[in-house]
Amino acid sequence: MAISARVRVSGPLVSYVEGFAAELTAQGYTDLSLANQLRLVADLSRWLDQGGVDLGDLIPERVEAFLAKRRRTHTQFISQRAMAPVLRYLRSVGAVPAPVPVLLARSELLARYEAHLLGERGVAPARADLYLTVAEECLRGGKVAALTAADVTGLVRTHASRPGFSGWLTALRSALRFLYVCGETPSNLTYAVPSAPSWRQTSLPKALERSEVDAVLATCERRTIVGRRDHAVLLLMVRLGLRAGEVAALTLDDIDWKAGEIVVRGKGTTGRLPLPVDVGQSIVAYLRRRGRSESRAVFLKSRAPYGGGAAGMIIQIAHSALRRAGISSGGAHRLRHTAATQMLRRGASLTEIAQVLRHRHIDTTAIYAKVDRDGLRGLAQPWPTGGRADVDALRALAKPWPGVAS
Repeated sequence: MAISARVRVSGPLVSYVEGFAAELTAQGYTDLSLANQLRLVADLSRWLDQGGVDLGDLIPERVEAFLAKRRRTHTQFISQRAMAPVLRYLRSVGAVPAPVPVLLARSELLARYEAHLLGERGVAPARADLYLTVAEECLRGGKVAALTAADVTGLVRTHASRPGFSGWLTALRSALRFLYVCGETPSNLTYAVPSAPSWRQTSLPKALERSEVDAVLATCERRTIVGRRDHAVLLLMVRLGLRAGEVAALTLDDIDWKAGEIVVRGKGTTGRLPLPVDVGQSIVAYLRRRGRSESRAVFLKSRAPYGGGAAGMIIQIAHSALRRAGISSGGAHRLRHTAATQMLRRGASLTEIAQVLRHRHIDTTAIYAKVDRDGLRGLAQPWPTGGRADVDALRALAKPWPGVAS
């Protein structure tokens, strides 16, 4: 008997049960998970029927009212996250309206600034929200025309010790520049905003030693599907230096098995890299056990719905593996550093490493020159021991002070 036939549903959602069950089954839900979702649908349908609520009126406020009622009688499936699958399905078939985004009430000046950011500057909505927050704080407590460089300096001081200070300064400059261009401030106050301190290449890349890499890979239980997936993910990062987003973006169409290459997409660039034998074997071992899925992504989530995992999943895989191996710091990017360091130790040039890591500028790769101890050792000169020859050599290098008679 089908799971949908075991759960009795009455009310306005009866006609949607079969379609919803079919979609969850296609997404890989187990019988138990499917039954739990259908019981939630049955409860929602009874609540709608008893309250006389039409499906078209199932707005977020009413969903929260249903959950408040359910929390009084249930301990599971009582959150917005639990409601997401059924609401997503009902919206996809047009039974429930899509939620209307809540727009914050802004002053006329901030509304103009928002239109400037989104329409003229092409700023992403998430970053535009940050810029608008900074602009609101900049304009709080006084007239725009009365802003002075001292006001800007005081505002900067209050944020100097907070996280994300550099991005905050960028947003502040954008707001002040807009105010000046629009004639709201008599002078360009962007010059009162200091630059955030930034020292390039002040630290060494924290690469793993070979024994540590082996320990990280050994944490994957390769008799399970999840273990095989994690092993393939870690190998891609530690052997080819792929970023977490690049691993998550891999699709089945990106792997050319005959040519032994993969297509890597990330940070606005696309390139092809050779696929090492051990990496290819690890991917094949995972794909053979992965099961069927409509998703073309190589690496799927371990729980239904079985879609492609995002970069956050890849980051978590690397973080967990390093902690299980006893390595207390670092994550996905540390594996990328390890790949670059290993290539350098095997004789690869910085140009070759830059090509593998897909760096746009060779300066980005130059930091790995610091870990080339053999190459640096040849540049180091012996320290003078204090003998007569060393003293004469040092005296020959000394230049007379200007203005002193010889």
